[in-house]
Amino acid sequence: MSAPTDAKVPGEKVPGEKVPGEKIPAEPAAAAKSPDQRTVRTPTLRRLLARPELGSVVGALAVFAVFALAADGFLHAASLSTVLYASSTIGIMAVPVALLMIGGEFDLSAGVLVTSSALISSMFSYQMTANTWVGVGVSLLVTLAVGAFNGFVLTRTKLPSFIVTLGTFLMLTGMNLGFTKLIDGTVSTKTIADMEGFPSAHAVFASTLTVGGVGFKVTILWWLGLVALASWILLRTRAGNWIFAVGGNQDAARAVGVPVAKTKIGLYMGVAFGAWISGQHLLFSFDAVQSGEGVGNELIYIIAAVIGGCLITGGYGSAVGSAVGALLFGMTSKGIVFAEWNPDWFKFFLGAMLLLATLLNAWVRKRAEADK
Repeated sequence: MSAPTDAKVPGEKVPGEKVPGEKIPAEPAAAAKSPDQRTVRTPTLRRLLARPELGSVVGALAVFAVFALAADGFLHAASLSTVLYASSTIGIMAVPVALLMIGGEFDLSAGVLVTSSALISSMFSYQMTANTWVGVGVSLLVTLAVGAFNGFVLTRTKLPSFIVTLGTFLMLTGMNLGFTKLIDGTVSTKTIADMEGFPSAHAVFASTLTVGGVGFKVTILWWLGLVALASWILLRTRAGNWIFAVGGNQDAARAVGVPVAKTKIGLYMGVAFGAWISGQHLLFSFDAVQSGEGVGNELIYIIAAVIGGCLITGGYGSAVGSAVGALLFGMTSKGIVFAEWNPDWFKFFLGAMLLLATLLNAWVRKRAEADK
């Protein structure tokens, strides 16, 4: 009778069986410890290309170099202080506008809302003969209410943000002029420089800090503070994840439990908060406010955010990028003056920067996606 075919013959080695005393050869060190060099370099390059502000940083360095060579006084400390002040007045609004654009929306009423905030603060303080801080507080509440109104109407009606905020823009423009003429009899408010609380409010919103013999406006600190706060929200909080998710695909975000309506209302209130800060700076810098100011500034805020890497379609951008975009605007507007160029070309230069930055951002995104 024959033995089973799978029986082990004495002395025969079965494949895979470990024999006592036998040494198993180790894998080559090169294969175990030497990864493909492309896997070493690509992650760093990919992270760099994926940064939304990359294009604006490159553009800012180029513009800085041009004016440093073309304008003799551009590198002076006093000149740089002027550039930073011009940048901060745009950047305070560009930061919340950038967050709103990352969330997939934009606000055409942001420019006139700044003026509305200043008018409310001034007229309430003057007419009620109250401490100017009372007017500042009332202005904050009303301005935030306007932002909440924009977000509420948008989320409840599902209308495009263009239509909703265009309507708010027109209403605020008419109210600014109508109420100012009704209450003060002119198109500008009365001065409040001699009222109680004005010196302390001026120190908070419009003072000048001297560092090394050079004066720097306090708005620069407000600007940097907002950039830091917005960056922390975007990169370190759940609300930041919600903002990116809502801007990328709000239906998918809603399906996974993201509070889309609350997020968008919060973003519009963020824009309103920036408008309140800018409005108080406007008021306490000049003591009085012209009711027709602010029209058209909303486009400048959007331009700064787009140059900084934000997409109109949402879901992409950064607070730092908006700051660089505002810095680009400040360098250009003041650099042309320092270089004694014809300021009539400023808008052309700004439009060219917007187009080039948009094209560069699109190219950077394609390269980053191709490397994945």
